[in-house]
Amino acid sequence: MPGADPAGGSEERFQAEVRANLRRNYLAHLSHGLLGQTGMRLVNAPTFLPAYVAELAGSEIAVGVARGLQYLGMCLSSLVGATLIEHRRRVLPVGFAIGALMRLQILGLALGGLMLPNPWALWAVWLFLGLFGVFLGVQGVVFNFLISKVTPVRQRGVLLGLRNALAGITAVVVALYAGRTLIGTNALGNGYAATFLLSFVLTSVGLAMLLFVREPETPNVLKRSGVARRLRDLPDLLRADPAFTRFFAARALTTVGRMAVPFYVLYAGTRMPLSGSDYGLITAAFVASQSAGNLLWGFLADRRGFRFVFLASLALWMLSVLLLIETADMNRLVAVYLGLGAGLGGFQLSGQNLVLEFGRRRHLPMRIAVANSASDLVAAVGVGVGGVLATLLGYVWVFGLALGFQVTGALVVLFFVEEPRRRSD
Repeated sequence: MPGADPAGGSEERFQAEVRANLRRNYLAHLSHGLLGQTGMRLVNAPTFLPAYVAELAGSEIAVGVARGLQYLGMCLSSLVGATLIEHRRRVLPVGFAIGALMRLQILGLALGGLMLPNPWALWAVWLFLGLFGVFLGVQGVVFNFLISKVTPVRQRGVLLGLRNALAGITAVVVALYAGRTLIGTNALGNGYAATFLLSFVLTSVGLAMLLFVREPETPNVLKRSGVARRLRDLPDLLRADPAFTRFFAARALTTVGRMAVPFYVLYAGTRMPLSGSDYGLITAAFVASQSAGNLLWGFLADRRGFRFVFLASLALWMLSVLLLIETADMNRLVAVYLGLGAGLGGFQLSGQNLVLEFGRRRHLPMRIAVANSASDLVAAVGVGVGGVLATLLGYVWVFGLALGFQVTGALVVLFFVEEPRRRSD
């Protein structure tokens, strides 16, 4: 039959299977988010880890190196992730394997802090955070591709928003508990390491929820190829869709803003004293607003498109940084982290999902990988440079440079990247 693939599947059969399993897959992804994303946020929040590294090393450069190694690992592995799945009709088994390896690195962070003296504990953070980034880069490609397969585009925003909202409900409670009980009392002799151990448990249980996903076979896949071959195809991929290429460049520019993220909490610490409970409170504010914000962003995305969400959330992120610069009391700092959480959450949600709406499905893994790699490379270099600039010139210079790149990227999207859904309406 014309259009049928060698395995006997078809686009019509694929879409029918998506519709038949939509509710089941919806609930499985919500359950995964409830626990898995809660644990991940304890590691990725711009509070606990930067404060922990600063306590170990007493250096902004060390903080920049830690996040830089994570972003570098993500950059280097995203293309590998694309080549691992673009020839497979089902990608969930790869997701399980990579997800398990990623969680082992969180366990390494915890055990390194509990068992190793300084400076070995700092080296352990750098090592395991770098490896965490490697597996996170692959997982990002696999998971986004899986979401694009099992969820129709006009229902995707609500799913991801609800998923983040559910994760936020538990993450707020867990962050407050970690700040006051684990870090505040230095549980197990190292409160930060105890927090990462809790993160490992939560993310591991969350991973098991994906066992309930029913993934349809992709009807049209590429032949298996290596990274070098796919890199040679990259210029053609970018030339084939100029709108995607412009968004690709704009997303990389705005991602420079991530160079400043690890230093927000360190700057706040120069403006006021911060205790373990304070770290827990601002982390809770960050993850709560990120989750509630993503619910709102998801609804807006289904109605206005992810391009609108990209611009609106980026503006909120930038305004929150400007408020941070003038903040000198705890109440305003909580307000700042509410804005940062909502802004950063919407930026990440929209940036990842806009990529899914360009071009054809068979090239989607490589588009995801290319966009993620570029953003992660920029972030890796940026946080390293940010650490040096923070040491030499101060935090405000880092914030100002990041804001300049963000404004430039936002203008590119505003004037040169059309809403991709209009091209198929």
